[in-house]
Amino acid sequence: MVTAQPIAEILGLGTSVRSMQELDSAVNAGLPKRSLVLLSSRLYRDARAASAFKFKVIPAATWKRRQKRLSRQESERIERLARMLAFAEYVLDDRDEARQWMNAPHRELDGNTPLEAAQTEIGARRVESVLNKLLFGLPV
Repeated sequence: MVTAQPIAEILGLGTSVRSMQELDSAVNAGLPKRSLVLLSSRLYRDARAASAFKFKVIPAATWKRRQKRLSRQESERIERLARMLAFAEYVLDDRDEARQWMNAPHRELDGNTPLEAAQTEIGARRVESVLNKLLFGLPV
């Protein structure tokens, strides 16, 4: 299972977050805007694609209104996506492979990419199920 440290690293929270409790506190307080920028750049090599993804998660007008911190709901969404990416990196043991996997359509996700599916909590649970099957060598 993925611990808080890889998720915090993706979100740029550094070593200040060492447990799920500390990660939960950071999310409840509102993640810094930089967290979404870091997540986007980890998911996409191309800067234009990363920017487009960022504005899918948080609309451009809302992004501009935010000063330093995101809302709790926005932070929860971003943490969920970072958790899925961290889990994919753990299972596949390769950042580039995880990036490609997160952006490739998957039949067990109704042809959606894991990134698209993980936009909702239920979808994220489906992505976790696929990753668990991969982790334990079950057919996917």
